[in-house]
Amino acid sequence: MILTRLNAILEAVRARPRQVEFVLFDAGRRDRRINDLKRACRDLEVSVRYGSREALDRLARGHQGAVARVALREYLPPEAALEGPRGERFLFVLDGVQDPQNLGAVLRVAEGVGARVVLPERGSAPLSEGVAKSSAGAVERVPVVRVGNLRRSIDQLKDEGFRVVGLDASGPALYGLDLTGDLALVLGAEATGLRRLVREGCDLLGSLPMAGEVASLNVAAAAAAAGYEAVRQRRFSRKQA
Repeated sequence: MILTRLNAILEAVRARPRQVEFVLFDAGRRDRRINDLKRACRDLEVSVRYGSREALDRLARGHQGAVARVALREYLPPEAALEGPRGERFLFVLDGVQDPQNLGAVLRVAEGVGARVVLPERGSAPLSEGVAKSSAGAVERVPVVRVGNLRRSIDQLKDEGFRVVGLDASGPALYGLDLTGDLALVLGAEATGLRRLVREGCDLLGSLPMAGEVASLNVAAAAAAAGYEAVRQRRFSRKQA
C-alpha cells in the first residue's frame, strides 16, 4: 500500500522497516519533519529515493513531501487477544465497522487507552491506506486481532475471564458499570449497532447518556468516551482507594 502522511510513514519505518519497500522524498523539501524521517530511514536501513514534487504527485496525491510503498499490515491470530497480564487486559471488539476512517480513528483511540482491537474476518474494513492515514500511525502500534466467528470469540473471551460489555442504547449508563479487570468493550457500526447474537453474547450492556437530539455518537467518539471511562476506573479510582 502507499502511505502519504508523514506520521504514518515514520511509524511504519520504525515498526517494520523490512516491510517498507522504499520512501520517495520530494528533493526540494527540507524541514525538521522530513529530516527526522530521513534520519529514521538511514538508521533502520530503509531504501530512500528522491524525485520532483510532480513525481510524487504521480504516485499519490495529498502527500506531505514523502510517499512510501509498504506491505499491508498483517493481522494477529485469535489467541493474541488473550495476551497480557491477567486483570489488566483491555480489548475493543468491533462488530461491523466497515468505514476505513472510522476504523483508523478507533485504532488511534485504542493506542491512547492501551487497548487491543479485535475484528471479525467478514464485515470489517481491511487494514488499508485509508485506515493508516486516519489512525495517524496508530495502526503500526496497536495489536489488531482477526477472528472468524465474532459471537464464538466473545464466548471464548468470557471463558478466559473477560467481562464483555456491549455499547447499546438499551443498556443503563456505562458510568455505573464496573469496567475494571480484564475487559472487552464491544462496539457496533453507527447505522446498525450491535447484531443480535453479538449483543446477546455480552455479559452487560451499557449506554452513553445523550442529552441532545442526536441519537448516537460516531463509533470512534463512542470508543473514546467508553475507553477513557474504563481508564478512569482502572487507574485513577484504584490510586484513590
